Amino acid sequence: MQAVNSPTQQGADLLIHKKTHFALWRPAVTDPAPRLIIGTFAPGDQPTLEHARALFLSPSATRPDVWDIAASDCLLENGTIYHYWFEVTDSNLYKESHPRIWCTDPFALNVDWRLLAPVPADPTFGEEDRYPAGVVRYQNGELLPCDPEGQQPDWRNDPPLETLPVNTQLVIYELPTAWARTRKEGGVKVAGGTFRDVLALVDPGAIPFSFFGIAVLQEGRAHLRDLGINALELLPPADSYVDGGWGYATTNYFTTDTDLGWYGRDRKAAPTTEFARLLRACHQNGVRYFADVVMAFSARNPYRAINFPDFFVKANSGDPEEYSEGVRRDGFGSDLFKYNHEVETYNPFSGEHTYLVPARAFMLTYLDHWMRYYRIDGVRIDSIVNIASWDFIASFKDTGHRIYQNRWQAQGNDPDVAGARFLVAGEELAMPLDLIYQQRIDSLWNEYFKRYVRAAIMGRNHPDEQTFEETVKKMVDCRLLGFGDGSQAINYVTSHDVEGYGNERLYDFLGSNGIIETEQRIKLAFACLITSVGVPMIFAGEEFADQHDVPAEGPEKQLDAVNFERRDDSWRARIVDQVARLVRLRTSHEALWSNETTFIHSDFSEGKRVMAWVRGNPGSDKMVVIVANFSDYITPNAQDKHSEYVVNNWPQVPQGMQWREVTQDRKVPDAWAGREPIFPWEAKVYVAV
Repeated sequence: MQAVNSPTQQGADLLIHKKTHFALWRPAVTDPAPRLIIGTFAPGDQPTLEHARALFLSPSATRPDVWDIAASDCLLENGTIYHYWFEVTDSNLYKESHPRIWCTDPFALNVDWRLLAPVPADPTFGEEDRYPAGVVRYQNGELLPCDPEGQQPDWRNDPPLETLPVNTQLVIYELPTAWARTRKEGGVKVAGGTFRDVLALVDPGAIPFSFFGIAVLQEGRAHLRDLGINALELLPPADSYVDGGWGYATTNYFTTDTDLGWYGRDRKAAPTTEFARLLRACHQNGVRYFADVVMAFSARNPYRAINFPDFFVKANSGDPEEYSEGVRRDGFGSDLFKYNHEVETYNPFSGEHTYLVPARAFMLTYLDHWMRYYRIDGVRIDSIVNIASWDFIASFKDTGHRIYQNRWQAQGNDPDVAGARFLVAGEELAMPLDLIYQQRIDSLWNEYFKRYVRAAIMGRNHPDEQTFEETVKKMVDCRLLGFGDGSQAINYVTSHDVEGYGNERLYDFLGSNGIIETEQRIKLAFACLITSVGVPMIFAGEEFADQHDVPAEGPEKQLDAVNFERRDDSWRARIVDQVARLVRLRTSHEALWSNETTFIHSDFSEGKRVMAWVRGNPGSDKMVVIVANFSDYITPNAQDKHSEYVVNNWPQVPQGMQWREVTQDRKVPDAWAGREPIFPWEAKVYVAV
């Protein structure tokens, strides 16, 4: 298989070349030669390309299979913003004919969906074959990335990497950009949030765009800052042709989604600039950013016309590339990338001439760009089983770490500790732990945590376990499931995959099981999530018990938007306050950064399901004790100050320290520690201070 090669310190080779050339890598048909179609944007009800010219590309003198033209040969005006396409002969194997077609530059760093290519004069082509124009500024002999109206990211005051949290400290917030608000005429309106709306969740001085007027986004408030999370993962922010939805139909990989980049009264589009602004604010608030990447398939990607045979296989076509170990890959209506189709060609990532898989080289170049240009701090890989190439997953992960290490060293830091602040997580609900054992991935989504915690807060064994005690132990300590370290497991009570029974939002899950009093059980679930071994991830809205506004079935699940207006309901506010206290504990207390876990108490007498465990070293100055009641049991006369429930093996607090109970933010006298009354479906979390 192909080796993983490193680019120069400046970045991927093709992206460096594209600073001075319009360059197209590996068109399938080169006779007639590809052409550059270039001009300037003319606004109007139907925008057009002004001063359009068509210039033939020629084989590159230094890069095999690259066709290019120097920007200096294009008679460009200094300081001007240009819109452009590449004209090629269509190569889509599933089209009946193959006319000339204008395609987006697959490596375009900015695109403009206001200006679409014409439809080829052929009855088998339609609106789906209209590609958006690429955008670039010509300045002093160089082609510079910019948004459609010339905006460029401002990275001034972006903090040093060492100011960001290490992997074991993380609490990740998974956020879709489909949000909801109450209609004036009643009911709920679903609309797309923007990067500026997300910014208002992080920066108390920011003003939202689409959701102005919602209390949680008002100036002076910043929900995510107040919640205390230190890692943000938006559902895929790369550019997609889909208007709305969650972004899992990626189209143009090297730029961010136009729909997320609107701002201002006149709706200006600046997706890359707005995204960079959000990431800089995250970093300034000590929050790492995880990019959610979709690499198994792509929707309306320009390479389906430029070179379909090298890059794609159509789902349900019977092609061997459609299968992984006998299991059919699912394209979800998109084209599947080929990850085992090797050719001899130029490598756009490393600059070498070698044998490689084009799709792999394309994705490594994509990763390089996002890590250097957008300064991402981690990656979540969607649906790794549909990628069907463990070698590629490993090379992707290793490449990410090398690029991050280069950035880390460039800031004068010790290279040996760079890996502690970069993480590549994979999502596959079957949890193929061999990917971790073989070091092909850093961590996996721990779907079992979700299943176990939901069983526990219902007072049930997980179906795979013979006892309730084993259910709780495997929930609390992911090593009992086969993980080797807490940083290898991403734990969650809910994820964006809310379709089907057992997956829905926690509020709705409890309701479907006949539980009306949901507050205590949701608090209990979060106490388990935040204090267990593994990296906790919160799906947006769960911290205030958001609920489904539309059925969580089929495509509709992507319209079940986050309704931040619910956050200030009195009972929901109590949940948020408790979750925030737990998050602050998680991000600041060393005991929860380790794997060390000791179960000290189990009580299943008289219908009770009470367990207690210690995170960290029992008896040390760095320990957290959790007492959880997964039952209706309440200590008799619980409100009486003499009433008590005794927890066996309670650790002694070190001399000079005392206990503090975190969920209610109160001091606990030594005489009460391990003897406080317990209440139904409640967890208490004690820390020595």
